[in-house]
Amino acid sequence: MLQSVKHKPYRGPSGGWGSVKSLADILRREGVPLSGPLILERQNKADGFQCISCAWPKPAKPLPFEFCENGAKATAWEITTHRATPEFFARHSVEKMLTWADYDLEQAGRITEPLRYDQDSDRYVAVSWTDAFTEIGRQLKDIEDRKKVVFYSSGRTSNEASYIYGLFARLFGNNNLPDSSNMCHETTSVALPESIGVPVGTTILEDFAKCDCLFFFGQNAGSNSPRMLHALEEASQRGVPIITYNPLRERGLERFTNPQSPMEMLTLDETRISSQYHQVKAGGDLAALTGICKWLVNMDDEARAGGGRPILDHEFIKIHTHGFETFIQWLRNESWENLERESGLTRSAFAATATVYANSSAAMGIYGMGLTQHRAGVETVQMLVNLLLLKGNIGREGAGICPVRGHSNVQGQRTVGITEKPELLPLDNLRKQYGFEPPQEKGLNTVEAVEELLAENLAGFIGLGGNFARAIPDQGRTDPCWRKLQLTVHITTKLNRSHLLPGRVSYLLPVLGRTEIDKRASGPQALSMEDSTSCIHGSRGVRPAASRHLRSEVEVVARIAMATLDPNPKVPWKAWMADYSTIRRSIGETYPETFYDYDQRMWEPGGFHRSLPARERKWKTKTGKANFITPKGLEEDKDLREIGPDALRLITLRSNDQFNTTIYGYSDRFRGISGSRMVVFMNREDVERLGLSGGDEVTLVTQSNDGHHREAPGFKIIPYGIPVGCVGAYYPETNLLLPIGHYAEGSKTPAAKSIPVTIRSMAPTMRIERAASDINPSSA
Repeated sequence: MLQSVKHKPYRGPSGGWGSVKSLADILRREGVPLSGPLILERQNKADGFQCISCAWPKPAKPLPFEFCENGAKATAWEITTHRATPEFFARHSVEKMLTWADYDLEQAGRITEPLRYDQDSDRYVAVSWTDAFTEIGRQLKDIEDRKKVVFYSSGRTSNEASYIYGLFARLFGNNNLPDSSNMCHETTSVALPESIGVPVGTTILEDFAKCDCLFFFGQNAGSNSPRMLHALEEASQRGVPIITYNPLRERGLERFTNPQSPMEMLTLDETRISSQYHQVKAGGDLAALTGICKWLVNMDDEARAGGGRPILDHEFIKIHTHGFETFIQWLRNESWENLERESGLTRSAFAATATVYANSSAAMGIYGMGLTQHRAGVETVQMLVNLLLLKGNIGREGAGICPVRGHSNVQGQRTVGITEKPELLPLDNLRKQYGFEPPQEKGLNTVEAVEELLAENLAGFIGLGGNFARAIPDQGRTDPCWRKLQLTVHITTKLNRSHLLPGRVSYLLPVLGRTEIDKRASGPQALSMEDSTSCIHGSRGVRPAASRHLRSEVEVVARIAMATLDPNPKVPWKAWMADYSTIRRSIGETYPETFYDYDQRMWEPGGFHRSLPARERKWKTKTGKANFITPKGLEEDKDLREIGPDALRLITLRSNDQFNTTIYGYSDRFRGISGSRMVVFMNREDVERLGLSGGDEVTLVTQSNDGHHREAPGFKIIPYGIPVGCVGAYYPETNLLLPIGHYAEGSKTPAAKSIPVTIRSMAPTMRIERAASDINPSSA
């Protein structure tokens, strides 16, 4: 039965008293209304722990409360007083728990003891750590084909645990190290090296105080990285234009009341965030960026023809770039009509943006998964780089490319070796350090791991955090496949849906959270993480463990490795477990240019930055320069046109009451939704054109030519301010609609922001009362 959904358009700003109330609610719900605030005071502080939510930078001089609403929710979720004890699992079978909602699973609380799945009773039962490690090691040894085991890791995992985990996989015999980056910013990791020679952004936090123009593409700061709003607020207040291209009008990119400002809270004052807001259609960003570039080039042509000052930075282009003439010729050949059709915007939008940009001297291009999770995602990111290169905005203070990463260490784990691509590793260093021959065959990324799972070619899966089975595409097809695996192991803190899809032998291994004190024989331990700006910080737990039976991720990985692998005197597993600074010394040996004096530098105020050659205009590309990349075309919507007039493009969304697959509640405050997540946002023109009404219950049906039927029933229509031809619905509920073969060309990032669907009406249900503002409720 569907939960009752309520829709009341939200008219307030992001932040403000709504944020305070939401935080108070979750602290009370998790049983920590008094202790929670004391712990939050240590979040993102020099003597505390790094946020376990997003990867936004920790400043050298933190605010008194250096956390946001979603970061605080993530902490409350971890420090909860709820416990999933062996008695809890004795009461509930796996089959029964599979019927529970994601929210209810995680509300069971922290898992307190290691558990082994018992097939006869269909329950998880307590097991000793010694027996768990021994059996897991035996099972892994029994798998003859070492390429049939996958080592997945979540972006919350520390650098230290990630490093030894990646080494374990390679000592085991493969590079099968998919991670959450494969599902979000792998597009970035492919696009940027071709364009500018680095796989990450070039901006640092200090650039926000020096820029004079900000572009936002496909990123919702209000829900996904709210601490960023402080930097945006300051920029807006000093008159910096903030130009946003996004299909939905998100409140965090419209208006903000700073909860840490007593004056703003008392006066209910608001800061305007976006100075321009263009609702580009899903998949239309490549065309929109092309339109801006084209208008800018036209302005430059006119200025130079009239003897005026050029608009483009021709000196920078001549000295530092390659491919300019080819790109410009392609740009001139693109028609305005085609750009308008593909973007869903008029050329006046391009003109308005280009005019502001033309008058700027230091611009930043900020983007999120609204660019990366499309079939043309790689070329779209490269087109944003093209736009910046036209005016020399790479390698300049206050300027650069800024991908906003999700999980708090998703970038850091890549830096220390979590990758399926052996060419990204210092193989010679690993060979010399550990006396083995690292596997040089490419491993499985996320999409490829799912393809192998569907083909029944996998034997084992180890998950270091995360909720892999719920985060991946094609869940309807993959769910039955997990039971056929010989071994599944989940290193985790709380129960989630992946744990309810056990292999023939399956273990849940509960570990310490980032907020918790990790005390070893050598004393309390510290960990480290890397943020979105390639800055590496130290982190210390501040509270006792949720259970005396918990172990650290480092210890669990090391002990599984020791139980599995033949002894190797060059791999100091025991020393690493006893003192994590020894891991950091080993990381420094593997990556000496980045991690020298690691133990000292990670405690510098604001952390220490990785070297970014592109920031210094040193281009580590094949041409030795920054490259203008000319796209093959702009036909993101070709598949929709082939389907017919009823085709729509589905955008998967997060509410502001979740982080990735973790659901904190049923209130999406900024979009005015409460009580349920089973909604589909539609433009009223599409609702009426299809003969539907607000409140109708419908089924979403994927349109794919791969021979597999995918549908998701039980969604209620919410008329909303979304471009014609586009619909939105929450992730991960709609992941079963995403075909595994529908991904970004070049990166294999699932194209979750552009799923071709049609809508089929179900039995009539309650109507949702139409508000006067529901054509564009968030702008009311």
